[in-house]
Amino acid sequence: MNDAHHDLAAERIDYSGDHLLEDRVPAEPYALFDSWMEDAFAAKERGVLPEPTAVVVATVGPDGRPSSRTVLLKGFSAESAAGAGDDGFRIFTNYTSRKGSELGGNPQTALLFGWYPLQRQVRIEGRAERLSAADSDAYFASRPRGSQLGAWASAQSSQVASRAELQESYAAAERRFADRDVPRPDHWGGYRVVPEMIEFWQGQPSRMHDRLVYRRTIDGWTIGRLAP
Repeated sequence: MNDAHHDLAAERIDYSGDHLLEDRVPAEPYALFDSWMEDAFAAKERGVLPEPTAVVVATVGPDGRPSSRTVLLKGFSAESAAGAGDDGFRIFTNYTSRKGSELGGNPQTALLFGWYPLQRQVRIEGRAERLSAADSDAYFASRPRGSQLGAWASAQSSQVASRAELQESYAAAERRFADRDVPRPDHWGGYRVVPEMIEFWQGQPSRMHDRLVYRRTIDGWTIGRLAP
């Protein structure tokens, strides 16, 4: 191991965020998440958090091996706002990609929002469900044309021979849809991650971090504190 340029063992900062206290947080997690997301967008405006919607998605393959990657959150809603049984966090992907294939075999997943400049993290564990074709169509239609073409050009997660091969595939998609709107491919669409657990982490001095966890029950949400 070569750590001649940096002393990784000594690398640390002391956090100093506001406290997360049980009697000062909402009874359900979406209101707190919405507030933290607003803070993340404010940090983007200040130039300290370039991707406030970036979220790491973890999946597990049929061989039991986990994998993770970063995507962008494209929506979230509480049950009261979305309707009974329709709350959750929305992401979109190629259904035949590694994450799509693994979610097809095992819908249990975990999400991680790392808002590190704010000394915050949010962890979510739950079940991924495919969105309706209508919901996927609506979002796909809102994407820039270049991104729409990319969904046709890229067989996501498959091995390709070269960058030139990808560029030719994109050019072929441009030719195919030159004179018309780009439709959503059948292999591309959205998921709604329905949370069973949402943990909010706020950094504190001396590594005595605040960790509040919301857990879904048949009667609503419970709130508990985890040791740091």
